[in-house]
Amino acid sequence: MKKQSLLISIILLIAVSLVACNGGDASTQSTNEETTDSNKLKIYTTIYPLEDFTKKIGGDLVEVEGILPPGADAHTYEPTSKLMVDIAKSDGFIYSGVGIDSFAEQIEESLAKENVAFINAGEGIELLAHTVEEDTHEDEAHVDEEDTHEEEHDHGDTDPHVWIDPILSITLAENIKNALVELHPDGKQTFEENFQQLKSQLEDLDKSFKDVVNQSDKKEILVSHAAYGYWEKRYGIKQISVLGLSPTEEPSQKELQRIIETATEHEINYVIFESNVSSNVTDIVQAQIGAEALTLSNLETVTDEDIKNNEDYFSIMKKNLETLKKALSSK
Repeated sequence: MKKQSLLISIILLIAVSLVACNGGDASTQSTNEETTDSNKLKIYTTIYPLEDFTKKIGGDLVEVEGILPPGADAHTYEPTSKLMVDIAKSDGFIYSGVGIDSFAEQIEESLAKENVAFINAGEGIELLAHTVEEDTHEDEAHVDEEDTHEEEHDHGDTDPHVWIDPILSITLAENIKNALVELHPDGKQTFEENFQQLKSQLEDLDKSFKDVVNQSDKKEILVSHAAYGYWEKRYGIKQISVLGLSPTEEPSQKELQRIIETATEHEINYVIFESNVSSNVTDIVQAQIGAEALTLSNLETVTDEDIKNNEDYFSIMKKNLETLKKALSSK
């Protein structure tokens, strides 16, 4: 992690130097004048829901570009020097502020002297404290090696995946709307109207999730990555996760056995994988319990296929809802 942080810092230093060499202030001023002339804001975003919400709220008044490549993992993403120069020339940079895109903090620090608005979309959202129950059983027989393993996983982290909760997504969207109004006051009516439409869609999606879970045969799902804590809190399901909050967190042999035993106890018929997360360990669990594979999108990024099919937050979430409905069935 320290090596990754050092590498990002070096990249950002090079990028800032490039901005300065290209006449950073002049370039920014020129770009902002062009934006004013075209009556459009240029906004960069991190994770996909922020990109999609900004496009829906901004409409024709905002040009939006997400920085994460299709299928990327936000936990390990590293910005390029070219991207840094592009962000320095833009009007705003929207990040989640919930910990998934930690690289955003370094971008903000490096571009502090540039005329760019940094927007924390997650402001005001209370994050869930994350604990993996299978990793924290009251087992007095834990040996020192296992205790060390627990500390390395740092299971006391907060869960950053707030956007999978439609109600919390309303807060993300409202923060984005407020930032756009501040950057472009003349577009206030457009932004307000578009936000209200988006809010209504998110409320409808919330109702759909409640209906599916309330009508389900069971409440437990077996997932490869612990990204669904907000579904647990909002809708009362229970996630049994093979990996931790970060897809790089793999269980010990003892934890793995607990996961298999818990899945068997609850007669889990499906293992839910993610479109941008692969895990040999999850494959092992699937084989051990004889479960069928299903796929969810955690929406950090979209895939090339999603882009080709013109998918958006709502179409992907509706597919997730169908997957959840099947995973919660007893068949």
